[in-house]
Amino acid sequence: MTRIGILLFEHVEELDAVGPWEVFGMWASTCPDEAEVVAFAPEAGPVLASKGMTLHADHGFADVGPLDVLVYPGGRGTRPHLDDPDRLAWVREQRGRVPLLTSVCTGSLVFAAAGLLTGRPATTHWGSLDRLKELDPTIDVRTDERFVDDGDIVTSSGVSAGIDMALHLVARLAGVERARTVRRQMQYDPMPPV
Repeated sequence: MTRIGILLFEHVEELDAVGPWEVFGMWASTCPDEAEVVAFAPEAGPVLASKGMTLHADHGFADVGPLDVLVYPGGRGTRPHLDDPDRLAWVREQRGRVPLLTSVCTGSLVFAAAGLLTGRPATTHWGSLDRLKELDPTIDVRTDERFVDDGDIVTSSGVSAGIDMALHLVARLAGVERARTVRRQMQYDPMPPV
């Protein structure tokens, strides 16, 4: 059983959290013996997202329990995290507890500020690529990749790329056929209209 935790926080970008939730939730509902996905925040309860949607964290840091995968979304809510010593210490603690850390969009900036991306390849939203490099000049910033899988840390570029990263992780953790089943159930076949 793979247990996936999606972190929520004030002003999280909605699709950064909900896109991976849809992928992992579809996997869990299709194969409940293989995966479980939970939403958590520093404290359980409602969380106001970036564009006004209220999301709900069922767990807080204290009771979320062990995770196999942590998804750290982005959004303007990540900006205060970059200078928050308690948040950065918490992120570093997760490095020792959670086998697979992942980020969507500017969630990777928090990983960089916590020192987790030193000397590693990573990506983020196109508008924050320079900021990623400023936070840690040793990062091999990948400007054209939807996601970067570096083993125990996987980063993805902006917003909708979190869906692609999550499907990649289903393929990595449960096989390509399982990921194809999830993608088909979601009817995810991007063909942008513009």
